[in-house]
Amino acid sequence: MVKPVPDFRLKLAETPAEIEAAQRLRYDVFVAELGGGGADVDHEKRLERDQFDPFYDHLILYDMSRKNDDQAIGVYRLLRGGKANEIGRFYSESEYDLSVLRESQRKLLELGRSCLHADYRGGAAMYHLWNGLSDYILQHEIDILFGVASFHGTDVAKLAEPLSLLHHRHLAPPELRVRAQAAAFQSMDLIPEQEINRVTAMRDVPALIKAYLRLGGCVGEGAFVDHEFNTTDICLVMDTQRLNAKQKAIYTRGQTT
Repeated sequence: MVKPVPDFRLKLAETPAEIEAAQRLRYDVFVAELGGGGADVDHEKRLERDQFDPFYDHLILYDMSRKNDDQAIGVYRLLRGGKANEIGRFYSESEYDLSVLRESQRKLLELGRSCLHADYRGGAAMYHLWNGLSDYILQHEIDILFGVASFHGTDVAKLAEPLSLLHHRHLAPPELRVRAQAAAFQSMDLIPEQEINRVTAMRDVPALIKAYLRLGGCVGEGAFVDHEFNTTDICLVMDTQRLNAKQKAIYTRGQTT
């Protein structure tokens, strides 16, 4: 049976029902698939949610060719610096000291809860989400993107090679180098660089992290082991002025300055 050609529709959530559509996909991915949890997760309704959701913009991708075309198939959660100041902090600040970014006085955007429905991974869906993110960045004149990204699991010994590779090859410059909170700091400098098998280490880096590295992204210092979500988190940071020239079109959509 031939699958219908996807009919993608991308928008920012405007209603409680649309936010729930995002939370439902997040539940499927982060809770049901990856074994995460959280105090505010609604297992009965299958919603992955938290206290921050009402304050964020939720970028949602739908496929209108699906029978249940109100089901989100891709999501991003977005918080600009001004809104974070209103509510007191970014989500990431529970894991990372963001002082170096806050003190820069540049326009910040936190990215989080990014995920795709299993049927749409490796295809055009992520490209559509990134196009929407591009428009959002341009509209709000964002200077710095950042957010936590995750390795599945909490056994740091099993992640020693990819974490060490990120530390040695992709550590952020001092002006962007956020640091894992001291109380839960997990060093990523676990294996000397010359002892790392770069091929296997990079193979074990999640696809989303690799995508941001290709765009010119870098990582903060130290990891955060999140037992509640069954993940080991790093903080990705990207200066939009330093995007790789080859990839910059993804975020500028061909516009010139």
